[in-house]
Amino acid sequence: MAEVSLTHIKKVYPNNEKKRGKKGGSEGRASGMQVTEEGVLAVSDFNLDIADREFVVFVGPSGCGKSTTLRMIAGLEEISGGELTIDGELMNDIAPKDRDIAMVFQSYALYPHMTVRDNLAFPLKLRKVERGDIDRKVSEVAEILGITQFLDRKPKALSGGQRQRVAIGRAIVREPKVLLMDEPLSNLDAKLRNQMRAEIIKLRQRINTTFVYVTHDQTEAMTLGDRIVIMKDGVIQQVGTPQEVFDHPANLFVSGFIGVPQMNYFSAELIREGTAYKVEAGGITVTPSAEKQARMLALDVPSQPITLGIRPEHVALVERGADALAGTIDVSEMMGSSVHLHLNSLGQDVIVIVQTTEMTGEYKKGFSIGQEVCFTFSGDLVHLFSREDERNLEF
Repeated sequence: MAEVSLTHIKKVYPNNEKKRGKKGGSEGRASGMQVTEEGVLAVSDFNLDIADREFVVFVGPSGCGKSTTLRMIAGLEEISGGELTIDGELMNDIAPKDRDIAMVFQSYALYPHMTVRDNLAFPLKLRKVERGDIDRKVSEVAEILGITQFLDRKPKALSGGQRQRVAIGRAIVREPKVLLMDEPLSNLDAKLRNQMRAEIIKLRQRINTTFVYVTHDQTEAMTLGDRIVIMKDGVIQQVGTPQEVFDHPANLFVSGFIGVPQMNYFSAELIREGTAYKVEAGGITVTPSAEKQARMLALDVPSQPITLGIRPEHVALVERGADALAGTIDVSEMMGSSVHLHLNSLGQDVIVIVQTTEMTGEYKKGFSIGQEVCFTFSGDLVHLFSREDERNLEF
């Protein structure tokens, strides 16, 4: 068993910067992190329970505190407050070597003078494992990761993807309770990243280990994680399955961070008439689905100015003259099975994804720069955010 629990975890870095004039300001303030009398609050009140063998991904922009949290689990950063437990045992003051965790870094951190075989065997030698067991475990891990043919090579003779496999192999060869991975694919090109994502998914099925993975790439987060922890400025914004955070973002930040291309936003008015809601945006009226209306009614949401969000794949082109919004094409990107249109509409950029198989009517012949198109969206698929605090009004 390898259950990990983080309770009210926080990390404070001393603020050693000298006070600056009005044009300056501390780096912590510039990044959005809170600066207290103790120092810069890098991680604030972090609470999370990770189940045995669960794959949890920490995701967020640079400087959000995700790697700091991972390093606190590893014991590489001191915990300023709260409790970290692994299998019910308090780990705050336990040395990293005694936590039964392994970590894969962004840089491969392989020993250049050692062969792949020796790199894989090194953590077992440190634990004084018998030679026969070392050979067996190294062979098993090499087979799992497909690096058996490279065992007698040195790291400089390997590609980036092969080196990362060796780094992962060295981490899992001693069968740790928890495997921590800090942006392990960021040094690889796009094709290799896709391949390595698939390798990690397959690896996860073959070893009895709890995974905690850090990335700033939301595609990695969506494809790898059982659950995603989305962070901003040291604070958890939302925890949920990939589908949950995509379909029901907790706030404006999450909605913009998850999803490629980014969600479109419109200034709108939410109007409540008795027990029914409607939304007016850019001259059109949209009726939210019955489920959305029921959730808002349960929370007694009043009429108010809002930000309406709609994903590009949920925007539909319609014939001219329909009750819809109009826009002019600024950019047309052919993506093979779809076309990404960047429209100038209502004085802002609006992205529409059109499947090439669904191009009909006046749009069947394609699109050109400067062409005017009309579009709309369904009330079933809109997201409604408070203009005041940016939270999703359904939750």
